Amino acid sequence: MSKAHPRTSAYWLAGLHAVSAVLANPERVVRRLVAIPEVGRTLPRAAENIAKTELAKLVPPGTVHQGVAALVELLEQPDVADIARQAADLERAVVVVLDQVTDPHNVGAILRSAAAFGALAVVVPDRNAPEENATVAKSASGALEKVPLVRATNLVRALEDLKDAGFWVAGLDGRAPVTLNEAKLSGKIVLVLGSEGEGMRRLTRERCDHLVRLPISGAVESLNVSNAAAVALYELARQ
Repeated sequence: MSKAHPRTSAYWLAGLHAVSAVLANPERVVRRLVAIPEVGRTLPRAAENIAKTELAKLVPPGTVHQGVAALVELLEQPDVADIARQAADLERAVVVVLDQVTDPHNVGAILRSAAAFGALAVVVPDRNAPEENATVAKSASGALEKVPLVRATNLVRALEDLKDAGFWVAGLDGRAPVTLNEAKLSGKIVLVLGSEGEGMRRLTRERCDHLVRLPISGAVESLNVSNAAAVALYELARQ
């Protein structure tokens, strides 16, 4: 396992679902757990009683905290080699790779879809991608505790390593000649998604074995990247 972040780094995470997922994860270090009394009584671990006004000062402005927050350390995450080893004995597996997806809300939502449809990991570049933070965790709604958010120093190298481990790389591109369903992908698949504006970078695109698209009607030009990820992951799971 690689340590992508020092264990001393921490942030406040709020919300009943997200905090409950944190408390259920034995790998997560919780420095402090605070809750208003009526919420604290429902938690599986003793919490420090706190007034709602004081709790609101601990979390980012505007956070819907639902009366509970936890100061958590960043998770130690595996690296791409760890994910490849995990998939070695599997006949089918999916890894999501995000190229230039910088919105933490989108990354969190994609983590949630990855958890829902059984993806092994979500891989992002070490630069130009959001760090693990309260927004990512809140948007993931507990999925960050279940699906690794893997940071790769070199995304192209990561794709090559996954290909060497038996994965086929499929890039989602609205201009692709075939739909994801028509491509009939099976086995171990890396699903690559680029940003809504620029899409995948050239070198990333060139490492794809397949370019596929979703069958979107002419009513809209494209889907939000997190919505596209959910639809694509569902299609791969269905196949």
